Amino acid sequence: MRRILAVSLVVILMTAVLVPQASAGGRGPYVVAPLFGLAALALAAPFIIAGQVIAATTVPYRAPVVVASPPAYSAPAYSAPAYVESAPAYGAPAPTYTTYARPAPAPRGPAVSRVVEYPHGRYLLRGDGVTTAYQWVWLPNPPPPPPR
Repeated sequence: MRRILAVSLVVILMTAVLVPQASAGGRGPYVVAPLFGLAALALAAPFIIAGQVIAATTVPYRAPVVVASPPAYSAPAYSAPAYVESAPAYGAPAPTYTTYARPAPAPRGPAVSRVVEYPHGRYLLRGDGVTTAYQWVWLPNPPPPPPR
């Protein structure tokens, strides 16, 4: 029923929207569009009325409801445990642990040149990069002695 009404409404609305565009070159869309809308309604009206009559006189189909009883379950059979847990033994000797020697420190990488020389001074790299950040410091050369 609802499908019939929905399809009829779509047909009527599409006709009302599309017909004025198609007949724009004739007498004008304002005269022709209502005529085509009424014609579409006249064509769809018997189907709408027949759908209403059929829906009112018939009983809607309802699928039969089958209620099944749940399956019967028996209690599970448990077997004896595969192990027997004994009571904790207090006062047992403490487990012995293997001690390991401290590993040797990793070999140091290649030596970093900490001084870069220039004719008028030098850069000195301070810090180790781990505990203290690296920092380049400019140290100028002392001025030459005055001439005699």
